[in-house]
Amino acid sequence: MTDIPSKLLNRPLVLIGLMGAGKTTIGKKIADLLSIPFIDSDKEIETTAGCSIADIFEQYGEEEFRRVENQVIQRLLDQAPLILATGGGAYMHPETRKTLKEKATTLWLHCDLETLFKRVSKNTNRPLLNVDNKKEILSSLMKKRYPVYAEADIVVECKDKDIDTTINLVISALENSSKMHILPITLSKNHYDVIIGSDILQQCGTLILPLLKQKKVFILADQTVADLHLDKLIHSLDLVHVNYEVILLPPGEKTKSFQYYEKVTHTLLEKGVERNSTILAFGGGVAGDLAGFSAATVLRGVPFIQIPTTLLSQVDSSVGGKTGINTSVGKNLLGAFYQPEAVLADTKILDTLPQRELQAGYAEIVKAGLINDPELFKWCEKNGKKVISKEHACLAKAIEMACQFKARIIQNDEYEQQSTGRNLLNLGHSLGHTLEAELGYDGRLLHGEAVALGCCLIFKLCTQMGICPEKDTQRVIHHFESVNLPVTIKRLPQPIRASNLLNHLKHDKKSQNNKITFILVNGIGKAFTSQDVSEKQLYNLLIEDGCIQD
Repeated sequence: MTDIPSKLLNRPLVLIGLMGAGKTTIGKKIADLLSIPFIDSDKEIETTAGCSIADIFEQYGEEEFRRVENQVIQRLLDQAPLILATGGGAYMHPETRKTLKEKATTLWLHCDLETLFKRVSKNTNRPLLNVDNKKEILSSLMKKRYPVYAEADIVVECKDKDIDTTINLVISALENSSKMHILPITLSKNHYDVIIGSDILQQCGTLILPLLKQKKVFILADQTVADLHLDKLIHSLDLVHVNYEVILLPPGEKTKSFQYYEKVTHTLLEKGVERNSTILAFGGGVAGDLAGFSAATVLRGVPFIQIPTTLLSQVDSSVGGKTGINTSVGKNLLGAFYQPEAVLADTKILDTLPQRELQAGYAEIVKAGLINDPELFKWCEKNGKKVISKEHACLAKAIEMACQFKARIIQNDEYEQQSTGRNLLNLGHSLGHTLEAELGYDGRLLHGEAVALGCCLIFKLCTQMGICPEKDTQRVIHHFESVNLPVTIKRLPQPIRASNLLNHLKHDKKSQNNKITFILVNGIGKAFTSQDVSEKQLYNLLIEDGCIQD
């Protein structure tokens, strides 16, 4: 009936929340569904003490009750699998909370005031509610306890729903949580996690809360993404009492500019950004690059978190710490290496991504295989159509493999200092960027499409140079064609002059000693750097592939 992997049930599941949240009722039913034991900590405390909780409060006070409660919970947590329902104040006890974080998965059943009051208004068995003004007491408890409950691993908003609906919400949250893939990125001075899963946005507040130095964030959001998903992000922050300011950005590559960099940094300063404030980059690669560069430079650096919303940004620009803006001379020529605090990649958010954008993002996954992972390329040949059909399991697997590949590269060459390191990630980019620049970054050629075409051009060039087998080049071309990505200049929306592309190449940021560093290939998975490509070879390649001859 459920699809919760056993790894989740290897730790006790502890339900927390105020009285009336339904911890016991829901806990029992979920325990029955999973065929594991359920224990109510209050019942165990009464058995241990030999008297009721009300009597303990009355005779010994709350401090003694919390001491006994802590001892009982510590003992119960040695049992697994187990579902444990705790009293409303248990998680407020620092030692108990520390133990729960170390030994259990905690799930907060979040209820609003009206729901709780409706459920407990006639209850006379709760010492804290044996008063006339129950609603005021509940409201006071919520203000005090909810910011602490927000530290739970999972939050499920119950509201006044029937028990079966709430149970389904809990089961769904547990399934999504247990299926999250956490990929650690460890660099010389930084460590952060890339978290991949379905419906992560719903738990975003819970996931980022431990990373925040203060409970206020600045959301830099792509307007198109905001229209679709910002409400869910904001709601997740509201649940864990994180304040926020929203700065909206127009969609499109032209937003990565001096103009918008100035607007964003000015707005951040005007709204009171501090060095402990965190910026959330919410959108595709444009929002991520601009937000990251703004975070790297405003107040000489503030923390930021990537919440990429396109496949391209989830597998490429959000991981690795490259940030920047474009100039009139070329793309990404101003920027900084600045690592995020975390990357949250939600596969469900890709359901609203236009098909063409998804295909463009997929090009970066294929590129990873072409660089030095032939097994990844084979996987793409077998599963590529499933990925661009938005099959969530395949999407998550593709994102994870691409991020693992990139992690291996950047962990050994964070600042792109080695010819056999991070520089290899630029396969297809030099020629791809020139094509984007020639078309004015106007959306006729998306970045991922340009990368796919750039990779095809490099494979064709290397075959012409006699260093790459023709069969490998044909495999690459065939695969990109099979997922509707461009493979030749002839099919671009307007004629392009070869001389214009060569002029753009002269401003490539990878140029050294007036010579362009290209990523060439000896075959699939055999990329290397080289400056031994002549202008004549490039010109002939471009003419043969469809450029206009001068």
